[in-house]
Amino acid sequence: MRKIFLASTLLLAAPLTALADDGMSYTYVEGGWNQLQMNSSILNDPKANGGYVRGSFAIAEQVNVFGGWSRVSDTTRYAFSSVKTTLEQPHLGIGYHMPMSERVDFTADIAWNRRTGKGEVHSDGMTYSTKTSVNTAVGNFGVRGKPSAKTEAWLKAGYMDGSDHFKGTWTGTVGGQVSFNRTWGVVAEGQFYDDFAEYRVGVRASF
Repeated sequence: MRKIFLASTLLLAAPLTALADDGMSYTYVEGGWNQLQMNSSILNDPKANGGYVRGSFAIAEQVNVFGGWSRVSDTTRYAFSSVKTTLEQPHLGIGYHMPMSERVDFTADIAWNRRTGKGEVHSDGMTYSTKTSVNTAVGNFGVRGKPSAKTEAWLKAGYMDGSDHFKGTWTGTVGGQVSFNRTWGVVAEGQFYDDFAEYRVGVRASF
């Protein structure tokens, strides 16, 4: 009788364990490659490449804090000079999520972002530098779900506004993850606003 009880307990616990293994974690660290693209025919649709790191930490059952840093740069060379442009973006925010079903969460977040652009012109052995920064705030809402045990997908819409005459604009974000196990996965994401698009591909460790 004891063996039957133990076997029954394990069978009943198995679906719960599988659901826990397949659950979405809001505590993770991530890093990889990113690219910033600008839609401008005058500038020949410039692109800048670089890297990023970011992470999230669940501070309550439905609340998490997150932050990160990214950097992209591009160098244009001419006959007797070159121009290097660099953009750095640290960000920090707080998020909320609420289950809509066993596999789908409603998500909302708000974040601060500081965009710092640097320009360096090298010509005739001389270097001329410029630097400008702007603070922005962005609020998002969307959904995050698990199409299957090893995959995740998310979709967000938001609005971004900032200081120093930064023009407010709507934003859209779409992304997904393929998991190798409970900890490791590969992430891809695209964020779109105004005439810009940011793409990220990285490795995520979830806890």
